[in-house]
Amino acid sequence: MSARFTVGYRLLAPSPQAAAERAEGIALEQTVEVPRDVVTPGYVEDEILGRVEAVEQEEEGRFLVRISYSPDSVADELPQLLNVVFGNSSIQKGIRVVSLDLGEALSARFPGARFGIAGVRARARRPRGGLICPVLKPQGSTADELARIAHRCALAGADVIKDDHGLAGQAVAPFRERCEKVSAAVARANGETGRACLYMPNVAGRAEDLHENARFARRCGAGGVLVLPGLFGFDVVRRLAADAEVDLPIMVHPSFLGSWVLSDSFGITHALMFGTLMRLAGADISIFPNVGGRFGFSEAECRSIVRECQARDGIGQPIFPSPGGGMSVERARDMIGMYGDDAVFLLGGSLLRHGARIGEPIAAMRQVLDDLHY
Repeated sequence: MSARFTVGYRLLAPSPQAAAERAEGIALEQTVEVPRDVVTPGYVEDEILGRVEAVEQEEEGRFLVRISYSPDSVADELPQLLNVVFGNSSIQKGIRVVSLDLGEALSARFPGARFGIAGVRARARRPRGGLICPVLKPQGSTADELARIAHRCALAGADVIKDDHGLAGQAVAPFRERCEKVSAAVARANGETGRACLYMPNVAGRAEDLHENARFARRCGAGGVLVLPGLFGFDVVRRLAADAEVDLPIMVHPSFLGSWVLSDSFGITHALMFGTLMRLAGADISIFPNVGGRFGFSEAECRSIVRECQARDGIGQPIFPSPGGGMSVERARDMIGMYGDDAVFLLGGSLLRHGARIGEPIAAMRQVLDDLHY
């Protein structure tokens, strides 16, 4: 592995020469941010300045370029790493980040997930097969109402129960009350079934609240936490993953990140955003919209996310992809065929149609997943 780290960009340019010039401009913009003729000779020019390693034409008007950067430009700071990868260049049109190879030095500085697939399976006591994750909703429900839903879901065979990302600190079900009551309800169900369903509350709030919220969740007996890196930043995920006093699996939600991936000519690829960057930050489970749902991700895009989450040669440990939307018992066979066993399948608002019998579709899904695996 190289000591330098390498970023792949897809550029729009009218000719190979124009693409090479754009690549050199990115190498300057992402590091020294000065004209080429005033770059300081020596260390700055030889080490810090980005190096264009390759310019390859993919089709007319579209080029793949690889630029390497010095680990010295990052130190051990995740925000600065993201700044070098796509800081000022994210404001320019016709540039899309498609890959990130950390290299040897940065791989040692950014270890990735604390738990990964293996660790989450151990906590959930589900050594094989797909995991089922119903979502607690809707916003406006009381903490007691959400706790009753959670208890029924855990009894039915859910492996993970997560807060809806819109459950924050609202007065009707404030974080601490919700966390205590739902954690207790899931623990009670686990005691009845002998299973180990993990409740993952949304540790939202003000930025200064998040870390203590996560520690409070652990004290309550929660089995993990939900974090929204699009709103609070990827470094919050890294900080929580590194904290031994939290020591909980982290599920990340894609809220506010959609505009980064929806264009094929600028931004960031689906695989990089919901696979590579989530692993880099330290997430253990990465949620993304399932193909066929209301958000319009394609099958190819979903498969690319799964590959990046599950790849053995990725950043740190492999993590769980978690497709959500359009999930049902009827689609379970297709979903296993597409995502494999190492996935957390989200079951959302449609479960509420079953009312007090909400556990029935969860139990049916559990049976299908077990039959398909075994």
